[in-house]
Amino acid sequence: MTLTTSLFSLVEADLQLLAENLKTLVGARHPILYAAAEHLFGAGGKRVRPAIVLLISRATMPNQKITPRHRRLAEITEMIHTASLVHDDVVDESEVRRGVPTVHTRFGNRVAILAGDFLFAQSSWYLASLDNLEVVKLLSEVIMDLARGEIEQGLNRFETNLSLEAYQAKSYYKTASLIANSGKAAAILSETKAEIAEHLYQYGRHIGLAFQIVDDILDFTGSMETLGKPALSDLKSGNLTAPVLFALEEKPYLEVLIEREFAQEGDLEQAIAYIEESKGLERSRELAAGHARDAIKQLDVLPPSQEHQALVKLADYVLSRLY
Repeated sequence: MTLTTSLFSLVEADLQLLAENLKTLVGARHPILYAAAEHLFGAGGKRVRPAIVLLISRATMPNQKITPRHRRLAEITEMIHTASLVHDDVVDESEVRRGVPTVHTRFGNRVAILAGDFLFAQSSWYLASLDNLEVVKLLSEVIMDLARGEIEQGLNRFETNLSLEAYQAKSYYKTASLIANSGKAAAILSETKAEIAEHLYQYGRHIGLAFQIVDDILDFTGSMETLGKPALSDLKSGNLTAPVLFALEEKPYLEVLIEREFAQEGDLEQAIAYIEESKGLERSRELAAGHARDAIKQLDVLPPSQEHQALVKLADYVLSRLY
């Protein structure tokens, strides 16, 4: 199953328009930033976040056309996501993203930081132009959450006492907050009942957590092509994810290897072997599946529609990336 030909076929035309608009929104007044944006927005990516916004917009406005504000919200969502990736890549010193050189690799750290800041600023300006205070608050909180998640990840490197709850909180800040709050914002722009908007927030929260946990599993089992970045990058940098936290419960010596930051020859290989021998990957799959199931339950508040079904299938797709 591919996203573009199956799940997102209902909003494919909307996504093509979005891809064209993103470069225009950045504007050509800043040639280097525009070049960086062209590089970013031309690098592919599944456009999962704006697609969810568009599907929710359509699902909450049956038999009606979605508004220009819904479309702009989808564009803002992708801009915020892309800005966060640019900054993440600088912090993580990643050389590749989505199979192409990262912005800081191609243009340098200074341009990458400025490009990320510029995209955040532009998204905030366009957000204000939606003229809906509740939506402005939701997406502003996302930008704060992204920073909070990056800070927590940085402070907890090689921290073997990290709890599963703290890991999931960080995963919410870094991944799920944007999906949850932009989905709720789409429902608000559709003028749905508050209860429906809250269920769609919870849908995005659970989908986002499932997506992040699957990504963390793929860091051990996936290829560079699947991940869009080098495998094992999280473990090497001391970012302890669900498979590692579960493995630590079974393999006490893994703690020693992590706390000395894989300083001795063979440490990293030994750590990987412990994780693969443990039930860490299996338990992480179960955790992701639980979030996917919880996401689907939230959609019961929506009327039957093709878009409703696509949102259900998206939860299945998130898990299918593992197989």
